[in-house]
Amino acid sequence: MSRPAAAPTSRPEPPAGAIVLAAIFVASLATAQLTAAKVLAFDLPVSIPLAGAELALPGAALAYALTFLASDCYTELYGKRAAQVLVNAAFAINFLVLALVWSTILAPAADPAFAATFAEVLGASTNIVAGSLLAYVVSQNYDVLVFQAIKERTDGKYLWLRNIASTGTSQLLDTVIFVGIAFWAMPTVLGIGPRLPTAAVVSLMVGQYVLKLAIAVLDTPFVYLITGAIRRSETRPA
Repeated sequence: MSRPAAAPTSRPEPPAGAIVLAAIFVASLATAQLTAAKVLAFDLPVSIPLAGAELALPGAALAYALTFLASDCYTELYGKRAAQVLVNAAFAINFLVLALVWSTILAPAADPAFAATFAEVLGASTNIVAGSLLAYVVSQNYDVLVFQAIKERTDGKYLWLRNIASTGTSQLLDTVIFVGIAFWAMPTVLGIGPRLPTAAVVSLMVGQYVLKLAIAVLDTPFVYLITGAIRRSETRPA
């Protein structure tokens, strides 16, 4: 006698907040990859030690800062393990973005002149890619671990503290690795990319970190708003 067919098991739908935060994280990360090559410069009203009166930073700074905002919200709401899966899955997506961009660059072009400009703008150099990928995978995983560790040691209190402390220190790690690899280590050791003078490398690190630290402080109210809104929406009766 045949057994009755087993009823299909229904899987719970993923939380809408998790989908939105993951989408923001991946979109910001992909944008950062495509805008990292442009160096921005901002004049300051005062001179900063080691950096001077001008902040120099990659065009990806704002997009990359959004990834830390999204990952902190994700860790707060869904835990360390889920955030680590997001961070490392997005790391793999980095290679997909690079593959798609380079497949377009290498494909036959109807307008060779425009194709050259396209490749120059979107074809990030090896030193930039290597520095960016290494900085990302180290700093983002560090951010998740520190955020969760502070949360556990403070019994879930002081969201502002774990946001600023985790993002502030991970952004420092990210800045040192990215600038050090892209503009000093790769050019010096492998002869890939322009090697900047040591003073310029230090200035670039300081300039980037000042802005990233400011963003880490300023995004704290948004972490409260986002996590609060998602918690309310996910606990509301269906």
